[in-house]
Amino acid sequence: MLDNAIKTQLQAYLTNLQHPIELVASLGGGAKDEEVRGLLADIASLSDKVSARFDGNDARQPSFSVGRSGDTAPRVQFAGVPMGHEFTSLVLALLQVGGHPSKAGQELIAQVKELQGEFRFETYISLSCQNCPDVVQALNLMAVLNPNIRHTMIDGALFQDEVSARQIMSVPTVYLNGEVFGQGRMGLEEIVARLDTGAAAREADKIAAKEAFDVLVVGGGPAGAAAAIYTARKGIRTGVVAERFGGQVLDTMGIENFISVKETEGPKLAMALEQHVKEYDVDVMNLQRASKLLPASETASGLTEIQLQSGAVLKAKTVIIATGARWREMNVPGEKEYRNKGVAYCPHCDGPLFKGKRVAVIGGGNSGVEAAIDLAGIVSHVTLLEFGDAMRADAVLQNKLRSLPNVTVILQAQTTAVTGDGSKVSGLDYIDRASGEARHIALEGIFVQIGLLPNTDWLRGSVELSSRGEILVGRHQDTTVPGVFAAGDVTDVPYKQIIIAMGEGAKAALGAFDHLIRSGVTAD
Repeated sequence: MLDNAIKTQLQAYLTNLQHPIELVASLGGGAKDEEVRGLLADIASLSDKVSARFDGNDARQPSFSVGRSGDTAPRVQFAGVPMGHEFTSLVLALLQVGGHPSKAGQELIAQVKELQGEFRFETYISLSCQNCPDVVQALNLMAVLNPNIRHTMIDGALFQDEVSARQIMSVPTVYLNGEVFGQGRMGLEEIVARLDTGAAAREADKIAAKEAFDVLVVGGGPAGAAAAIYTARKGIRTGVVAERFGGQVLDTMGIENFISVKETEGPKLAMALEQHVKEYDVDVMNLQRASKLLPASETASGLTEIQLQSGAVLKAKTVIIATGARWREMNVPGEKEYRNKGVAYCPHCDGPLFKGKRVAVIGGGNSGVEAAIDLAGIVSHVTLLEFGDAMRADAVLQNKLRSLPNVTVILQAQTTAVTGDGSKVSGLDYIDRASGEARHIALEGIFVQIGLLPNTDWLRGSVELSSRGEILVGRHQDTTVPGVFAAGDVTDVPYKQIIIAMGEGAKAALGAFDHLIRSGVTAD
């Protein structure tokens, strides 16, 4: 099952086991069942602290549990074959069940251990989903730390009956005690904050008590990370407040144009960014959304203030805004109602859930055409709708798309509505802009790929924005508000690229540092 290189690497990891662990499989007679059998046999052969049994009686087959030897009820379960993106989740589960300590903060670990109640989590994933492992790994760790918590990872592609019965059309989808708990990427901090109802208020009080920063970076994507590293290296007091560290990079599948790195994946790059930032004395405040900016000229302290949705207020001598962008929505009737019920924005994550079904892709740029090409290998048919009279994607992508037998391209198509039966998508309405005729397509999934919107709603009235809602910046990334700088996809930079965002983040940091030197701003 595992090749020799992976076996050698895994064997080295397993030397960190402190306690014997047992893998118990529940198998049927299919090909995937044999894959699980081979996987567990390979793992057990690599360490005398690992044993495998194949006499489990779990209803989900194939599945297996990971528990300490002698445990009557192991709390970590995998339903499916956790390879691809989930292989790391399996390795971490083996190590953590076996006593190897997690890298999570001690305060957060203590918070998990103190959770009261019974928590039975189930997470539906696809092996191609880059967002799913974060959720799986967080919940597995929680199950290891707290005896009241159980977690099962479920590969939706293998358990289609469950996916259909629960009408799951987006991954990761997490159930808690039989009810939907959440969808989409969630880290350990976010999950614990939702379970520990007093955590948000405690964190807000802690944030509000912080002293003023020399530089406060709002946003934790590539631009924000670069800015924080550059200012921290100057030896000035730096803080980062972010809704989720990594930003939109977390939702990016393959990255092949980051110079000096041949190829990587968004979550890996986001983790590297966070680790690099934490090498310096930077105060990172995660899971916090900014709600308002008050320029220094309007505050009693004479400092720029950032109000957070939690109610806390942060003060800073200079601010760098790096809040990035989000997927643009169609803004047609039915889109919001059927989001995660057939309307999706990540073909890599959710595509496997639509195996054998008919789907549409909205958008003829590179993202849309790449999505249609990927989906064509999974679904029965893809219809790509482009508003203009020609696709905007690179010629090589268009040629590949047109070579596929199960793809239809419709130009000059204006989507007007998403239709459904109340629980899931059944089709979409569009207008043929050439003829003016209204038309309908019957399908079961819609993937929206029509560009980005800057995250600037909270800034209206405080800094000058372009007609597209982007922050207008000067040569030094300065905005129209003194002491406030901006960088990355949130600005009017013409090219939205990771490497450009990082460069602009560094430039904004240097601009903020220069402003501090020249203005002599001091905190009260």
